[in-house]
Amino acid sequence: MSTEPNKTTGQFHSTKGTVVETIGNLTGATSWQQSGRQEHASGEAEVKAAESKAYVEGAGDRIEGKKDSIVGAVTGDKQQQTKGKSFYHLIRR
Repeated sequence: MSTEPNKTTGQFHSTKGTVVETIGNLTGATSWQQSGRQEHASGEAEVKAAESKAYVEGAGDRIEGKKDSIVGAVTGDKQQQTKGKSFYHLIRR
């Protein structure tokens, strides 16, 4: 089992937790209410962690593209400059 945060898995657990909590609310089963709330919260936390991880990885890629663009401009290497600009703008979206 992967320890990396995963947005899809987090959304699944968030939804499942909501369903379990709702069943607990309808039946009066407090253990289901509690476990549903816990699973929902855990799923939401995993979604946030996956989004944060993706943002950080994207920031690193954007920095790499910007660096290539600047180095290419300074050294006169038009190919590197163009590659850096293309990568930087592609990742920014």
